[in-house]
Amino acid sequence: MPDIMANTNNGNYTIRVRTGSLAQLGVMADACSKGKKAIIVTDSNVAKLYLEKAVRSLCDSGFTVASCTVPAGELSKSQQMLFMLYEQFYAAGITRSDLIVALGGGVVGDLTGFAAATYMRGCPLMQVPTTLLAQVDSSIGGKTGIDLPYGKNLAGSFYQPKAVLIDPSLLSTLPRDRMADGMAEVIKYGCIRDDMLFEAIEKGTFDLEWILERCIRIKTTVVQNDEFDTGERMLLNFGHTIGHAIEKATGFSKITHGEAVAIGMVYASVMGENAGITAKGTTARIRTVLARRSLPISTDLDLEVLFDAMLSDKKKLSGKNYFVFLKKIGEAAVYPLTSEEMKMRLAKALDDVKAMGDAN
Repeated sequence: MPDIMANTNNGNYTIRVRTGSLAQLGVMADACSKGKKAIIVTDSNVAKLYLEKAVRSLCDSGFTVASCTVPAGELSKSQQMLFMLYEQFYAAGITRSDLIVALGGGVVGDLTGFAAATYMRGCPLMQVPTTLLAQVDSSIGGKTGIDLPYGKNLAGSFYQPKAVLIDPSLLSTLPRDRMADGMAEVIKYGCIRDDMLFEAIEKGTFDLEWILERCIRIKTTVVQNDEFDTGERMLLNFGHTIGHAIEKATGFSKITHGEAVAIGMVYASVMGENAGITAKGTTARIRTVLARRSLPISTDLDLEVLFDAMLSDKKKLSGKNYFVFLKKIGEAAVYPLTSEEMKMRLAKALDDVKAMGDAN
């Protein structure tokens, strides 16, 4: 697959999707950094599998390399881990010309990206995503951040990487449930922008690199049009307002991001159908394709708990909640809702989805 270029107001960068490309990390890194020091941030799962290979590639290109490992899981997107990274950067002698490499899934990418954006007011960053979710979504577009006790990703910045290196072979060690987690984001892309992608997933007629390319091209196009998430980029949040609320309400540890987004897409689709915005039958298709991927399609959280968590969502502008509805598979739009409207529609959707489950 040829390199994909992401062009933004804050810099252009290469997205390379190539099997076996982790071995070429050092060569790509050399073009991203004026300095010859690098620090790799990874997690406790990925470190055992790929850290040594990444270090060796950087060393072969003349870098002096340090590494830092955080515990695997969403709880590492915390203030404590952020300040621990600062300490590690300082101990490694990282300067503004040296390279910070995020080697891991979405948690590592978000946390490391925010640390790179804020340490010494910004250091060069490379994203090397190791999960399907990170490869198709979170490593691209420059969103970085950590969770706060009162909401997901509430501290962060827009900070574009210098390059993104995607090696599909790294997914061979990904557990089945984590692959399903990433498929939730792939299905989201089909829902909002690519009916052909959605239909291929329905039929099971696709290969991995085809999925990666379609999702990456959608993401880069949307980001180029709306880098700072005030317009078109909001479409990427389909299922996320409810999904993030589920993550918060369950303590960021009992359900994964992809699982939460899967549930959020179902409820958003039901809300859209009830409002006459979404084509009838859309929810049934989404539920079916999610269930085939062993993703959850409902929650038993109480309305008040879920709605209270939704109110902390950062996609609120000028006092209005901006909610993504589908018009049909492959086409989405953003609608402003008052908090009262959102709660009323959510309550009805919770009842409707429960009835669907009871009927089955």
